[in-house]
Order: sequence, then structure tokens, then C-alpha cells
Amino acid sequence: MRMFSPMIVGLLAVAGSVVDAPHAAPSGAFEPIASVVMHPRCINCHQDQSPRQGDARTVHLPLVVRGKDGHGAPTQPCQTCHQTTNTADGFVPGVEDWHLAPLSMLWEGRSKEQICEQMKDPARNGGRRTGEQVIEHMKTDPLVLWAWVPGRRTIPPLSHEKFVEALETWVKAGMPCR
Repeated sequence: MRMFSPMIVGLLAVAGSVVDAPHAAPSGAFEPIASVVMHPRCINCHQDQSPRQGDARTVHLPLVVRGKDGHGAPTQPCQTCHQTTNTADGFVPGVEDWHLAPLSMLWEGRSKEQICEQMKDPARNGGRRTGEQVIEHMKTDPLVLWAWVPGRRTIPPLSHEKFVEALETWVKAGMPCR
């Protein structure tokens, strides 16, 4: 019986790791979310002073600035060009209330882990105190939804449905960032 003991212990260890596998998975729960929020459709507007354009993330032309509230300068607000829908040719994106994300939601130059921590912090996520509120924002906000109908631009790597599923998985896992 002794010669089988190491084998049994080894099998039990393997079986235990298989049983524990679902609990290990949440450590990467933010990865699919990061692939979306760090995509140009999102991060181009999570800037400090000037939005970016396109997948190359070039400085916005014409040169525009954030302004006091993220809606552009008083002399050139975002709505000067950005209407309530994309233009027919798809060149100028549009959605109701087009604007930059608040400075508290600046993602430019931040790591995945930093963005993850920021998304959990009500002081830096638009006042959302629960994971469910973060999910609701990502499910319903017109600017977020625009990322999946961006005219002549690439879309994020996950469908919106898969993105929401990833958010739900992340929240259920306790919103881990590593």
C-alpha cells in the first residue's frame, strides 16, 4: 500500500487543482475588460486635455481642448461637429451629449491594474459605488454604446454582449485587478 501512497497523494493534488480551477480563474477576470477599455474607441476620450482620433490615436484635428466640463471650449464645443448620430459618411462620430470622460476617469498612460482600481473607486469612476452600477453604466451609457457603432472605425475586440458578460464575471469574482 505504501508504494501507492505517493500516487494517490499526487492524484488527489491534481484532482484538487481541477476542483479549485474555477476559483483560480477570477485572477484574470479583468483581462477581457482591459482589452475593451484600453482600445482606442474608449481610451481616445479618456484623456487629459485633448481627445485622440483613430486607431493610431493621433491628436484630434481640428485641435480642440477639454474645456471646464469636458465638452470643449466655449468657442468650440464638441457639439460643433459631433451631432447626435454618426454622419452619413461615417467620418464624424456622434451620439447625444458627446464629450470627454471626466478628468477623474483619465485612463491615458495608466496600466490595466491602475484602470481596474480606478473603475472600482467611486471617486474616480463617476460615483458608481457598486460593481452593478459600473455594469449598468457600461450597458446603457450612449457614449459607451457608441464604441460598437463607430462609423468608419474599428470596434473593440469583444462584442458588447461579451463585454457585459466579462464585467459580470469580474464583479462576481470580487472585482480583482491581478
